[in-house]
Amino acid sequence: MIDTILGFKQKMGAVYIKDRRYPVTWVKVDPCVVTQVKHSEKDGYMAIQLGAGSRKIKNLTKPLQNHLKSVTKDKKSPRYLREIRISDGSDLKAGDEIKLTEVLKKGDTVTVTGTSKGKGFAGGVKRWGFHGGPKTHGQSDRERAPGSIGQRTTPGRVYKGKHMAGRMGSDRVSVKSLVVIDIDEKNNSVAVTGAIPGATGGLVFIKKTGESRLKDQLNEEIKKEGNDEIKDREDEKPENEKETVQSDENDGQKKSEETKTEMSK
Repeated sequence: MIDTILGFKQKMGAVYIKDRRYPVTWVKVDPCVVTQVKHSEKDGYMAIQLGAGSRKIKNLTKPLQNHLKSVTKDKKSPRYLREIRISDGSDLKAGDEIKLTEVLKKGDTVTVTGTSKGKGFAGGVKRWGFHGGPKTHGQSDRERAPGSIGQRTTPGRVYKGKHMAGRMGSDRVSVKSLVVIDIDEKNNSVAVTGAIPGATGGLVFIKKTGESRLKDQLNEEIKKEGNDEIKDREDEKPENEKETVQSDENDGQKKSEETKTEMSK
């Protein structure tokens, strides 16, 4: 079964579990539609192409319109198309929808992948944490300078990957070992511990990798919530119904006592 789903980063918040505060990031995960299924015999590998978001079909090219004709509804089609590799065959076909609860549940460990915020052209101090030069003895223009890059006649060049000023951000970043704390089925949202890469509204991949130690605690919280709901329902019942229930219980106890006395005789 597929273990990855697409979502959009939302606001951050906090959740309390057994009086401990966990910072979380909410991710909007609407049902993803299957736009294409790739097979090893035809394509050389197995994968499922998922679509997320929506945009008007008139803004697509003709080849893309034809590719998405099976999933186009109300003159709208998915905005983002991404492939998810699978190892085994799948019964999914184009047009099927994959919901949040079919992939994730509370207590799962996930890896979230997204595109980090772009910072533009940044210097060495901001990009790599350089300390800069001395601030005295007439070196007023050396405070944020990169300094020597360390090469002489040999090798006579600068090695690739040397930390210098340049474009910062807009990189594909993955954050591992995050935990699914809460799932809001009504609003199609999931709360993941910690911060995730990207700007608000940015596309992210959520891949399930295992189960967390918090699973048992989250299950206990779910049981408590269920018991509280049952108590609230009982409190909301009219007094007449409560009296009838109590009278029925008393009648049952009397009958059981009578049967015991008859058996003893």
